Amino acid sequence: MQTTGTHFNYYQVCKRKLWLFANGINMEHTSDLVYEGNLIHEESYPQRSSKYEEVEMDGIKVDFYDARNKVIHEIKKSDKVEKAHEWQLKYYLYVFERNGIAGVTGILEYPVLRKTETILLSDIDRETILTMEKEIQAIIESEVCPPLEKKRICKSCSYYDFCFSREEEE
Repeated sequence: MQTTGTHFNYYQVCKRKLWLFANGINMEHTSDLVYEGNLIHEESYPQRSSKYEEVEMDGIKVDFYDARNKVIHEIKKSDKVEKAHEWQLKYYLYVFERNGIAGVTGILEYPVLRKTETILLSDIDRETILTMEKEIQAIIESEVCPPLEKKRICKSCSYYDFCFSREEEE
């Protein structure tokens, strides 16, 4: 299976979510929070669709790429899992570089928070991505779903009901 930016994001957030998603158990379509995030993505920068390109390559899909300035714009609703967002964007930068598009930078944007962060790719990041790719593939290809890990982020996850349907209220 080809590694995607979503895989990199979920790898940072929850290994169980990564495995479920990669094995065809998708819950995002039932989540109001995911729907809200999609609305923010679509409506925050309406002029971008005519100004920037949508790029799809090697399993990633970048909605807003400024080819003239070599900048990938990644829009997120909240910075609760900012580390996951950063690694997803770093993976996009890595894939562009791997395909011969050098010197690309990224901008992580949180329009609701009015916050932006510039993301660059270092040599250490490149090495880390190679390691992560192997770990992601191992998780995805495992016959067994990773165990449940209770985290603060769980209650806002689209997989919450799936993961906690057998748990008793505490």
